Amino acid sequence: MCGICCVASLSVQHTIGRVFKEDLLCNLRRRGPDCSQQQIKTISDLSYQCLFSGHVLHLRGLMTPQPLTDINNNVFLWNGEVFNGIHVGLVENDTQVMFHHLSSCSNESDILSLFSLVRGPWSFIYYQASKHYLWFGRDYFGRRSLLWQFNNDLDRALCLSSVSALSESDNQWQEVPASGIYRVDLKACAISQSLVLTLYPWKYHTKENAIEETFLSGRDQISKELPSYVSLTMNDSKLSLITPVVPLNRTVPETSVDTHCPNITNSTVTVDDLHGFLAEEHKKKLVHQLIDVLSEAVKRRVLYLFRDADQHTGEILSKPTKKAHIAVLFSGGIDSMLIAALADRHIPLEEPIDLLNVAFMIKEQTKQSNQKKNLELHSCQECFKKLDTTPVDNLTCFNVPDRITGRAGLKELETINPSRTWNFVEINVTLEELKRMRQQHISYLVYPLDTVLDDSIGCAVWFASRGEGFITTQGDLKPYKSSAKIVLTGIGADEQLAGYSRHRVCFKKYGLEGLNKELGMELGRISSRNLGRDDRIIGDHGKEARFPFLDEDVVSFLNSLPVSEKADLTLPRGIGEKLLLRLAAKEVGLKASTVLPKRAMQFGSRIAKMEKSNEKASDKCSRLQSV
Repeated sequence: MCGICCVASLSVQHTIGRVFKEDLLCNLRRRGPDCSQQQIKTISDLSYQCLFSGHVLHLRGLMTPQPLTDINNNVFLWNGEVFNGIHVGLVENDTQVMFHHLSSCSNESDILSLFSLVRGPWSFIYYQASKHYLWFGRDYFGRRSLLWQFNNDLDRALCLSSVSALSESDNQWQEVPASGIYRVDLKACAISQSLVLTLYPWKYHTKENAIEETFLSGRDQISKELPSYVSLTMNDSKLSLITPVVPLNRTVPETSVDTHCPNITNSTVTVDDLHGFLAEEHKKKLVHQLIDVLSEAVKRRVLYLFRDADQHTGEILSKPTKKAHIAVLFSGGIDSMLIAALADRHIPLEEPIDLLNVAFMIKEQTKQSNQKKNLELHSCQECFKKLDTTPVDNLTCFNVPDRITGRAGLKELETINPSRTWNFVEINVTLEELKRMRQQHISYLVYPLDTVLDDSIGCAVWFASRGEGFITTQGDLKPYKSSAKIVLTGIGADEQLAGYSRHRVCFKKYGLEGLNKELGMELGRISSRNLGRDDRIIGDHGKEARFPFLDEDVVSFLNSLPVSEKADLTLPRGIGEKLLLRLAAKEVGLKASTVLPKRAMQFGSRIAKMEKSNEKASDKCSRLQSV
């Protein structure tokens, strides 16, 4: 994880620092606390100048300060992880490896081929000195944040940054669309005094070796959101990046799917109901294929990490560590439970795993509301009545649904591996602290998103990933702050396996064809709807978000399956949605959590409706806009 920033001005008449403000520098440094530096390049004869600012969170190989430069005056800023596709040695730093490859590229095609190979999350900025080109972009899913701001006051300045800051002008920040990578010819733009962005889009390779456009309307949509003095054009050579995943399988079976569990009803969903599905050989084969590909994705994300090594040699020290390097955003639901169980397979046994569980204080409510709340909490407890997980009496105002299922999930994980130290971190947030931290930090991280839903999820993820709370040690609740620099999150599971309630609505109205269309749309918009925001939020703590469900191999496997193999929405909640994932969880040893219905983080943590009870998720959030 890094904070990267570049300001390119088509003039040398103004100080470029007028765009690069101190609060922006501060926000970038929070993302990269281990090393910060910047440099200014002025090309006086061509009348443009660039400032590059890099802030590094050290995670792999030897410490590599950014921005990187070479003897040819190329400059590179990298906020990413190469998990596959490009070889990175055990003691190598992927920033240095990527820059070495880029410096060897002789043309546009070479650069596009390089980024087409990379497997893992990334955003980057690359100044190609010989061509006066500025390249930048985000990975296919947009798992790393990159924003742009266009400043007409300073002779057509372009600012690119991992995170924004308060803008004193009308020049608003926007997320760089994850539609491909972009190129600016600074020399040509300086001469014409106009900003022209050239897009190299993502495209699919089909089996027939033809290329199919994946963002047919992307160009028009991007252009609509640009200022009038900025234009977007497709590259003349028709070059593109090749998508790292296969297209979505939209096959619909001609006959109804045999559920193997015809007697399941809403009132009788149990773990035993999953047995019937696993008795079918084809279904069990798919389940084990999912376990294998997801386990490998988790393995990459928990092992590609600097662990108590000698800084100079990279040699791993033999002394066992008691410090947690990996944390999981943990609700006790199916997604976080499976990630935690698979992480346990690959993380050294002597190393604790932090389970970050956030709860917002339950405010005083009417008698009727309290009765409804108690019924829901009782329902959660009933799911786990065999696990002896009655909530502790103290701090009952934080016994929200996710806290109850989280404690129950902890018991399951302790049963799977009693030798592991599982740090269940109870993160309790009061209304006063929520308001204070939103004003000081969270509002600028959620921005440019601005809805009630963005506020709720942004605040919940910020407090959870901060990792400050309590753990129970020998029966006592003690203060604890997570030391983990890596935070695993389950985002991407619902979008691919029909986990949301809106998927049921869509299925009832339009059948499997409509559901296919909805799932395709979900994955297509995940960069703008979720991932940039979550990357900014988690990165603010000097930590890196990693998304196992959005590993390219995982997505390709799930995309290759017809939707009928991934979910069966004719079955009740708690089993029909994400059915394939529930079966995988049962096969790895999980029990009660495998049939928990989907509960969104904003409801499970009780942040939703905490301050206002009459808001809709899609409404603009006044609390974000008033800061």
